[in-house]
Amino acid sequence: MNLVVGASGLVGGEVCVRLAAQAKPVRALVRNSTDPAKQEKLRSLGAGLSYGDLKDPSSLSAACRGVATVISTASSVLSRQAGDSIETVDLQGQLNLVRAAKSAGVRHFIFISFPPVAEDFALQRAKRAVENELVSSGLVYTILQPTFFTEVWLSPAVGFDAAKATAQIYGSGENKISWISYVDVARFAAACVGNPAVRNCVIKLGGPDALSPLEVVRIFEEASGRKFAVTHVPEEALRAQRAAAADSLQEAFPSLMLYYARGDVVDMKPALKLFPIPASDLLSVKNYAARLFSS
Repeated sequence: MNLVVGASGLVGGEVCVRLAAQAKPVRALVRNSTDPAKQEKLRSLGAGLSYGDLKDPSSLSAACRGVATVISTASSVLSRQAGDSIETVDLQGQLNLVRAAKSAGVRHFIFISFPPVAEDFALQRAKRAVENELVSSGLVYTILQPTFFTEVWLSPAVGFDAAKATAQIYGSGENKISWISYVDVARFAAACVGNPAVRNCVIKLGGPDALSPLEVVRIFEEASGRKFAVTHVPEEALRAQRAAAADSLQEAFPSLMLYYARGDVVDMKPALKLFPIPASDLLSVKNYAARLFSS
């Protein structure tokens, strides 16, 4: 049995789709408050639902019972439900899950994290603490560290509005980023199940090409046939925003934007040697833009 934690989220839901397509049994951890439509979609895939919460250790013990592999994609950054925070979900909740998995005799724990970055902020400290707990737990682990999700960072939520032909760029926009689709992150996560090559590995993930945000804008201009209005948010403004943050969640966004401003290029050759996934199958920014405008 494979337990997916964060199954109602962006990456977790796609992991469930991938596992179901491979006829691998899925148990999805969901909350009682999870959207009924999302619960029904998981059931339609053949997933069994386990009701619980990362903040409730007893529910995690029940969810982990009889499970061989745990895949955790959960984070408070996008969920923002009552009582969720980086401290309660990304840190203590994930630590609760690692300990529950160990107690239940889980054989393999797959954790979706992100790469170490120069900034010191609560979300990064939480990710590193959970990674360290996993490494020292005695569990077989695979830690996946994807960079920036194409569908999130090239969306109106962070100021990139393709429909309105406007783009907010953090920093100069000249440093390259290995953008990766959340679908490909889920594909790698699902491909870890039963894969001995990824035992006790920390694997950094990026997409098929590295592009600066300004290069991304030009790709979107070509795909749409429209000129984009570009505005820049200086790094000094992001640092000021982070300093003024009222809580760790508000601190996370400008910290990640500073990471974006500095760029991150991932050499995918080492990762692709571990998975039966051709580089040509990964979604490029150009293909993403083409799909977006064709639809």
